[in-house]
Amino acid sequence: MNVKNRHSASHDEQRGSADTGKRRILIVDDDANSTHLVKILLERSGPYLVLEENDAANADQTAHNFKPDVILLDIVMPKIDGGELATQIEADRELHDTPIIFLTALVTHSEAKSGLVIQGHPLVAKPISIPQLIDAIEKHLPARAEC
Repeated sequence: MNVKNRHSASHDEQRGSADTGKRRILIVDDDANSTHLVKILLERSGPYLVLEENDAANADQTAHNFKPDVILLDIVMPKIDGGELATQIEADRELHDTPIIFLTALVTHSEAKSGLVIQGHPLVAKPISIPQLIDAIEKHLPARAEC
């Protein structure tokens, strides 16, 4: 049965869609309204399949299931912050090569554009500029070996 609801498809359906050439992006941010808006704008702007995770405590398992090409990670979240989550991802054998881009209101847009990094990861300032986000995503997406 192939049933999709308004908000998201099952992980299996998303993997199937990814086979059509879409790059998988996982957004981890506790603000469900902003993640949903970014998801819509990214999916309309390029060949992206975006999954939202609004509970950082579930992000590691979500990443394992979804197998993203890149992770967009908010820094300030309850329970576990983005820096701690990035450390967990980097220590994970299956996920450690997945690029992480931090999303944060802790820096200005000009600081973000200057090449500032946090824990070695690039960042995009909030409020998010979709063209700047797409530039960061494209710059950090791993090359895909097509077999």
